Amino acid sequence: MDFLSEWINDWLKDLLVDGIMGNLSDLFESVNGQIGEIATQVGTTPGNWNPGVFSLIRQLSETVVLPIAGLVLTFVMCYELIQMLIDRNNLHDIDTWIFFKWIFKTFVAVLLLSNTFNIVMAVFEVSQSVINSAGGLIAGETAVSPGMLESLEAELIEMEVGPLLGLWMQSFLIKIVVVAINIVVFVIVYGRMIEIYLLTSLAPVPMATMVNREIGSMGQNYLKTLCAIAFQGLLILVCVAIYAKLMQSIAIGGDPIAAIWTVIGYSVLLCFTMFKTGTLAKSIFGAH
Repeated sequence: MDFLSEWINDWLKDLLVDGIMGNLSDLFESVNGQIGEIATQVGTTPGNWNPGVFSLIRQLSETVVLPIAGLVLTFVMCYELIQMLIDRNNLHDIDTWIFFKWIFKTFVAVLLLSNTFNIVMAVFEVSQSVINSAGGLIAGETAVSPGMLESLEAELIEMEVGPLLGLWMQSFLIKIVVVAINIVVFVIVYGRMIEIYLLTSLAPVPMATMVNREIGSMGQNYLKTLCAIAFQGLLILVCVAIYAKLMQSIAIGGDPIAAIWTVIGYSVLLCFTMFKTGTLAKSIFGAH
């Protein structure tokens, strides 16, 4: 009977250890896949992310929003001319150079408005170049290797059936939690790209106000917001890199039960920091 009891105990231990290692292996494979997916998504320009949606946004911007922006520009330049005339001693001191200045500002405003889409895309081309350069460095340092689980497996073999059963249930729970975390990360990354498309579609309207001193803050704030969202991808990539590094430190040893719950804490922390990247990027660029 002792032999049979020992055999059943060993069989249960092997079964539980295999189950725990399977759950943890899936978890770290998910981390590796997540790193690669986020690096790809944030490193893609709006035109390459979804050409069909990009084409639709460009058509809306050029055929629907641009005529409205033209009306806004007409009002802005008329208001600009009135300001110039009034500033010179309320029409009593008028120089002809004022009109040349107004013509030049109008020319610049029309040039900016007619090239709005190219300006917006140039901002994202610069940001994506920076993100891709950073992504190449980060991705090579953050891949979580399955070999790091070997030391953890050795510790699990030394444990009794009771703690192993509890640890298996916890590892199964964290597997579900990580799936939920992946969904949240998906929403953040894809939501950023949708926000980019929304900003791009209305770009001509704020750009039409750029040359005016009083109303120009609208266009300036738009460009700041555009830069903030463009470089938000770099902050997201840094968050994922930090997360992967923390996961690597968990995988190489320590108390298995504490390690499992630390993974949950790091995963929640990842979501929180990724949610904050948008606010942080706007704060850095002074957008509001």
